[in-house]
Amino acid sequence: MSETRIIPIFPLDLVLFPNQDLPLRIFEPRYKQMIDDCMLGEKGKFWEIFLGHDSATLSNWQAPYDIGTLAKISDCKDVDSTSGHLFVNVRGRRKFRIIRLIPPSLKKTDDYDPFTIDGVKMVDQLHENDGIDKKMYIQAEIEMISEIDESISLDDWENLVDLWKNKIKKSAGNSELTSYQLDHVLEQYYLKTETPTMEYVHSLCALASETPLDLQPILECTNLEQLLERSAKLLESDIKYE
Repeated sequence: MSETRIIPIFPLDLVLFPNQDLPLRIFEPRYKQMIDDCMLGEKGKFWEIFLGHDSATLSNWQAPYDIGTLAKISDCKDVDSTSGHLFVNVRGRRKFRIIRLIPPSLKKTDDYDPFTIDGVKMVDQLHENDGIDKKMYIQAEIEMISEIDESISLDDWENLVDLWKNKIKKSAGNSELTSYQLDHVLEQYYLKTETPTMEYVHSLCALASETPLDLQPILECTNLEQLLERSAKLLESDIKYE
């Protein structure tokens, strides 16, 4: 079994891929404590970002899926002098698997309200009553997942791009859209390349996705064959409208 470590968990309604940048605005007391611990702790500025599970909970908080991405804080600053909010930039690093979750000291209550001054004061009081050394956020013991070390061929990449173009034409109800027009869209997202990498596939899938749930199976891929198969399935699926 690979080496494990304990790390903070930040469930979000999104999927963060390795080498992807993500700006975040932090205002909840539990996550401000997490940022402080990451910035000042001996383990470095690392934390886990996971897609939050729709139904699973831990101490009434949204629990994460089993696979997520280790993120490194690249920048952290106050949004302004009055709100107490933090602006944080993170970059995805390696993928990890959760072995076990560690419950937070703070249990979510029905009247939990991190958006008002009174709500924040209530959380601060609960934290003080529990002990300020206790962690209000979820933690987990995790193990690292091996990177996919295979290269993506230009033929495989162009096949995925063709699937994306067909998906866009079908969803737009416009078969007259030209390849040139769609190439221009790809250029705007920096997805025109003759040297594709995993990051290009991740970005193309994100461009074609409707919800973060579409991307979780892509994140969980362990080899190139699986990645290409799941990406093709996503790119071939119809966009559903309410």
